[in-house]
Amino acid sequence: MRVVMLLLAWSLAFAAQAIEADRLVLDARKQVGVTLSYDPAYRRLSYPGGDVPMATGVCTDVVIRALREQGLDLQETVHRDMRGNFAVYPQHWGLKRADSNIDHRRVPNLMTWFARQGWSVPVSQEPAAYAAGDIVTWDLGRGLTHIGIVSDRRAPDGVPLVLHNIGRGTQEEDILFAFRITGHYRPLAQQASAAR
Repeated sequence: MRVVMLLLAWSLAFAAQAIEADRLVLDARKQVGVTLSYDPAYRRLSYPGGDVPMATGVCTDVVIRALREQGLDLQETVHRDMRGNFAVYPQHWGLKRADSNIDHRRVPNLMTWFARQGWSVPVSQEPAAYAAGDIVTWDLGRGLTHIGIVSDRRAPDGVPLVLHNIGRGTQEEDILFAFRITGHYRPLAQQASAAR
């Protein structure tokens, strides 16, 4: 069993290190004009690799779909981590165990998983602190959270655009500083290249 756990940890670390920022942005951008609506309904999903219809989704689905294009299935990795470490994840929903249909589609769970992978970088109010392919989370108020991927494109004032779905399908918009940022994450391969 210990060997299996070590192999799983190694494979998850490998998947995280293989993330390419430019591809992550392009894969998120491919959803613009395809994912046209927002639907937060609970749905039963196949496992692993389950998804809601591509024409709809929530903010987390933008990130899930883009990372899945690079071989990182957040549905599977978050579910496995939550099964083994349920107590370290937020307990906002009254669940007693992991649920592969929804856990990866909740922003607080993704924040926990990203932090556990060592992806956290400091939150800043400086546009230059955000690189293309970074993942950002926000507090929208009234208990609502949001997540998106930093684009390689910028607004006229130099602030990076964000690929996200806040209610009108996947969009690329100038919203980075529109809400209070609660998390800033950079996949490990991106951290190494940003340090160079």
